[in-house]
Amino acid sequence: MVVADALGSPTLAEALLAEIRRIATQPVRVVIVTHYHADHIYGLQTFKAAGATILAHHAAREYLNADTARKRLEASRLELAPWVDDHTHLVPADRWLEADETHLQVGSYDILIRHVGPAHTAEDLVVFVPKLGVLFSGDLFFRGRIPFVGQADSSLWMSSLERLIQDRPRVVVPGHGPASTDPLADLALTRDYLAYLRQTMGAAAHEIEPFEDTYARTDWSRYEDMPLFRAANRMNAYNAYLLMEQQDGK
Repeated sequence: MVVADALGSPTLAEALLAEIRRIATQPVRVVIVTHYHADHIYGLQTFKAAGATILAHHAAREYLNADTARKRLEASRLELAPWVDDHTHLVPADRWLEADETHLQVGSYDILIRHVGPAHTAEDLVVFVPKLGVLFSGDLFFRGRIPFVGQADSSLWMSSLERLIQDRPRVVVPGHGPASTDPLADLALTRDYLAYLRQTMGAAAHEIEPFEDTYARTDWSRYEDMPLFRAANRMNAYNAYLLMEQQDGK
């Protein structure tokens, strides 16, 4: 059995593993890490202890070996205690993938692991089961909410989303939000949000208009009622402004 991502704490991973055992007799053999963000990896130690092999893209090693990963874990031990504590640790992959595509054969199912980064992160992987038309997108796609963009290159992210749209999956399991049975429309929403950030912030950066003025006059009505808007939109817009300012200067 194959699992995509391990959730954000050992406790959550234990709950997921218990749910899997309720419906399946086969053990989890492989966990595919779509990217090494905290909310997707702190449960890896639970699956590792249960005998699973961890697969991830080799670009994640740069983050995993940097102070950023260590400091993020230290902060999580304070912010997310007792679910993340001193016993929670970072787990590297057993197998670092370097090819653009990797195939796993599980019973009669061919599982395609595709590197689609750099997008949300440098190491983004998606997992596609062509026989079922099911795609596990990681954080390339947040359903029904705006994504956390961070310092990602939105242009590359949009290109990666276009590739997923061209695959025409029947179901997409996103990094956040419920599974989508109308994936083309839902994937397009994330793409359109990124395009809107580039359009609005790019025009302001080109005209050297201050960010605060730009943000205040921008029409956010399509997105302002969506989950994560208050938590992430200003940061997303500011990072987009800086990115477009940098690209405009080249």
